Amino acid sequence: MLPKQPYSEQIQLQAATYQATIVVDYFNLRLRMLAYRGNLFSLLDKVNEIAVQHSFEKIICMAKYEDLVHFMARGYMIEAMIEKYFNGSDAYFVTKYFTNERRNSEKWMEEDKIISDIFKGPQDSQPTDTTFLIRKATPEDAQQLATLYDSVFQIYPTPLNDPDYIKKVMLDSTIFYVAVDDDVIVSSASADIDYTFFHAELTDCATLDAYRKHGLMKKLLIELEKELVTNGIYCAFSIARALSYGMNKSFYQLGYSYSGRLTNNCYIFDKIEDMNVWMKDLSRC
Repeated sequence: MLPKQPYSEQIQLQAATYQATIVVDYFNLRLRMLAYRGNLFSLLDKVNEIAVQHSFEKIICMAKYEDLVHFMARGYMIEAMIEKYFNGSDAYFVTKYFTNERRNSEKWMEEDKIISDIFKGPQDSQPTDTTFLIRKATPEDAQQLATLYDSVFQIYPTPLNDPDYIKKVMLDSTIFYVAVDDDVIVSSASADIDYTFFHAELTDCATLDAYRKHGLMKKLLIELEKELVTNGIYCAFSIARALSYGMNKSFYQLGYSYSGRLTNNCYIFDKIEDMNVWMKDLSRC
């Protein structure tokens, strides 16, 4: 059943022997641990307690390589990784499930075929020319952006159909780029920047159906990459719908490396879906 509370909250866990930053994600029935230090076993016991308290179905932790054996000892498995995520050190998506339904994917073989088919094509395809205006978004665009996301996605893991939410994340650390046709935003993507660990997630990719053959998403992603490099951010990654041939192909053709798949990761488009992880070292471009 779809969760009724479309929001999450970030919490700082502190105890005598550990500290951590977690996201209690009510909408996606999961707990995410973004950063941690201290006694890992005590921390994971606390994280598990919180997940059970909320009847969550999944825990996701961004783990350091040297801690993988400790996570595995607590029942976690590796699903994906991102190079240079922690200030130049690699991070691993380790997960723990609480239900068989959340653990098992009915679309896994279909998603494998999508990746296999994409890998058969060239990786250096250049975006086509376009007459549409490509520019950085401003808070004044929040209402149009909310309308775009509401039109494209029946369900989305964050409340991007709320212009106030979009304004808030813009003021925090998220950059949006948009494609505009006759003063109407028809495509958008964002970069959510973490200035603590110096990485950025390319996300919130959406294009109106009538404009999907113009290669707008590639152009937006290229502009976001330029903005990230200007800000000294070289670790870029994205988490794309595993069933979306077009989005996965775009990241592949832009030089991103496929680095794993997150099972039943979040509610998006019209259901809960598996998500592919793509990563790129922008310092090598």
